[in-house]
Amino acid sequence: MRTFDPGAFSARLDLMAPTFTSDGQGGAAENWSEVAKLWARVEPVSIAFDEEANGEVVRLTHEVWMRMRSDLAPGMRLTRGGRVFRINGWRDPDETGRYLVCRCEEIEP
Repeated sequence: MRTFDPGAFSARLDLMAPTFTSDGQGGAAENWSEVAKLWARVEPVSIAFDEEANGEVVRLTHEVWMRMRSDLAPGMRLTRGGRVFRINGWRDPDETGRYLVCRCEEIEP
């Protein structure tokens, strides 16, 4: 296990949750509401090139370190300025309840 310096939490992120409102026709419009502002560390992990609909797609993954939270849920995202990170999963890296590491994919807003 690697050690981590909490002083490396230098990125200010917004934790966002999806909210759905009826569109009046049986569907729903998805909106995003801020759950919290937090300090974190964003570490690029990988880049992959895929082909989708006859075009090339770049997939960037990141690990986002943050202090432990109990309110994460599938479907949430983190934002920083114009960047959006979809949270795909998370783990407690040393099982001490101090930190979370979220595996995220950077997506188009």
